[in-house]
Amino acid sequence: MILLAKAALGLGGTLVLAGAYTMREGVIRIDVDEYRSGGSHVHMWVPAAAIPMAMHFVPEKHLHHAAYEAREAMPILHAFVKELKKYPDAEFVQIDDGDQHVRMRTHGGKLQIDVDAPDQRVHVLCPLSTIEDVTSQLEERGPGA
Repeated sequence: MILLAKAALGLGGTLVLAGAYTMREGVIRIDVDEYRSGGSHVHMWVPAAAIPMAMHFVPEKHLHHAAYEAREAMPILHAFVKELKKYPDAEFVQIDDGDQHVRMRTHGGKLQIDVDAPDQRVHVLCPLSTIEDVTSQLEERGPGA
């Protein structure tokens, strides 16, 4: 009985720590809804910490290829993310054209992109720290690294 209690306590503690780590790093949220016959409804919530960790399992040749293809944009993206972190709550793009709306902003250290149209709705929320981690890993494994 004591062994079972210890196992339950260990499992419970592990789940609490994993949940706390996930919430500290944040969550990447992607919601896509198409309002048409046979339209897709995709809703994904992924722990932000999982993306940089998963990149360690991508074969080197694929990472080198991705870094090579993005080599010209990487310095710009890296500087862009670094500067975005200085503006915790700022709106960068807001377009209202009739019944279509596009909004891009930072909110609470996350990049938020919202697109609303009569036939579809797309919402993306990603922590800036995750984007920075991914760009750093691509720079480290890129050509000449």
